[in-house]
Amino acid sequence: MTTIGIIGAGHIGSQIARKAVNLGYDVVISNSREPETLSGLVAELGPRARAATPAEAAAAGDFAVVTVPLKSIGDIPVEPLAGKIVIDTNNYYWERDGRFPALDNGEETTSGLLQKLLPTSKVAKGFNHIMAREITTDGAPAGTENRRALATASDYLEASDLVTELYDEFGFDTVNIGPLSESWRVERDRPAYVIRQNAAELKENLALATRTI
Repeated sequence: MTTIGIIGAGHIGSQIARKAVNLGYDVVISNSREPETLSGLVAELGPRARAATPAEAAAAGDFAVVTVPLKSIGDIPVEPLAGKIVIDTNNYYWERDGRFPALDNGEETTSGLLQKLLPTSKVAKGFNHIMAREITTDGAPAGTENRRALATASDYLEASDLVTELYDEFGFDTVNIGPLSESWRVERDRPAYVIRQNAAELKENLALATRTI
């Protein structure tokens, strides 16, 4: 079975873990504290889940999900993620993360910063523009009319393909934005951010986005 290494056990990480184990994935999940602090979540998730350190979760995963505050991405273990696909859920909240001039000025994207930190990994944007609770409630079977769509972006086709497959399993259609340099279109405060939309509506909202806010 496929194992997902989840680095970050907050709202998004926990919800991805819940849906993943329900679909038959094995999950190794971590946070910034000791694995023992995740005992309650792991007990809820059941035998397909275990807690670990971030480095252990990164090493255990066939692919990984990084879902930590932007200010903490420097703590992400680099070597255990080498050669792996890494799904980045991050959003830039300057009130929490402090100011990143390169983001404020439209010179970088959040996922682009993670890709630079992980030069031998294959980063893809995913699950960043949906409310965490909706990850487990808003999915629908493929072909359902008005099925909700989520966006992805990556410089690697295999990474965006994996997100597309995962979205479909979770119950969502996919709109592929293209390279990470275009992933700003689905970031915070843009028209596509945290609203329910089908694929056609998502494409329209992505086109309406402005580079800086």
